[in-house]
Amino acid sequence: MSTFAFAVEARHGCARAGTLRLAHGVVHTPAFMPVGTQGAVKAVSPRELVRCGAEIVLANTYHLFLRPGEDVVAELGGLQRFMGWDGPILTDSGGFQVFSLAALAEVDEQGVAFRSHLDGSSRRLTPESSMQIQAALGSDVAMVLDECPPATAPHAAIAAAVERTTRWARRSREAYRGPGVAFGIVQGGMHADLRAASAAAICALDFAGYAIGGVSVGEPESAIETATRVTAPLLPDDRPRYLMGVGRPRDLVSAVDAGVDLFDCVMPTRNARNGWLFTSRGPVRIKRSEHRRDPAPLDPGCGCEACTRFSRAYLRHLYVSGEILAARLHTIHNLTYYLSLMRRMREAIVAGSFAKFRDEFLAGPEAAVTSAEQDT
Repeated sequence: MSTFAFAVEARHGCARAGTLRLAHGVVHTPAFMPVGTQGAVKAVSPRELVRCGAEIVLANTYHLFLRPGEDVVAELGGLQRFMGWDGPILTDSGGFQVFSLAALAEVDEQGVAFRSHLDGSSRRLTPESSMQIQAALGSDVAMVLDECPPATAPHAAIAAAVERTTRWARRSREAYRGPGVAFGIVQGGMHADLRAASAAAICALDFAGYAIGGVSVGEPESAIETATRVTAPLLPDDRPRYLMGVGRPRDLVSAVDAGVDLFDCVMPTRNARNGWLFTSRGPVRIKRSEHRRDPAPLDPGCGCEACTRFSRAYLRHLYVSGEILAARLHTIHNLTYYLSLMRRMREAIVAGSFAKFRDEFLAGPEAAVTSAEQDT
């Protein structure tokens, strides 16, 4: 059996500060997981991730299944050794990527058949094979295979996906023989009745933790918060709660306020490569001409390498010149910002001042990111 324990150590309202113990280390929650899609967080090394404050990363089952293959990773000692990361790793099931990236995906009761986006080869993923792949990768947390319909799908289609997700979750639970633990996923779109039904069914399967899935799939911004606040109270209080794929800073604060513990999103790393940087004074578009002669640091309150060693003028120069160093420094900064935000929230919960922190944050410049800007 793997090492697993979760304890809530402090509360303020619904917000929780806790400790999640996994086979490869301890994660202090609320926690943000940088996304290492193909076994690497883009532009940064594992050592730099530690310096940014990361305690856990996310890797992608779909991509690692296609390349290099889970058998290669297993032969080389598992994902931690393969990617040189000593800490915990959560792997997703691959289902979302199948539906969003693969060509001609066809879902049936057994699983999903698709063509690889790399070479067009025919592949198949089932609840059992997804868990077997994740076990071979050696991740600390494996996510069950679920069906994630778009937000625009009719109520009946989402209801059918909820029922299939439950059946797949049961099969995933029975099939998992990995070194880590398995988390279930609650679906239901933007429908409170389906969320409640899905939560009841998935929680009855007694997973180590539970995720809120089916958000960030085309729904209005306000619907993410609504779905989170509807679902989080339905999940067991003594298990970690994970909101999948949501990552605007204000969304993280709102979700922590609703009782969520774990998060992942490509937003800090993707936006870093696109020159969109998060600071305590609000977002910065580094390519703008106003920064051309600016000798000031990107964020005076940040202790990352980008902020303590370089000026805005130099960061802009790197970016407009297409230098690889721009992506590295920007990513280090954005991840430091995100992981610092999680630490600040944890400290506020422990101090009993989270409500004040929440209100000031949501009214301040750090919350000023719209969905239209988030991937710019």
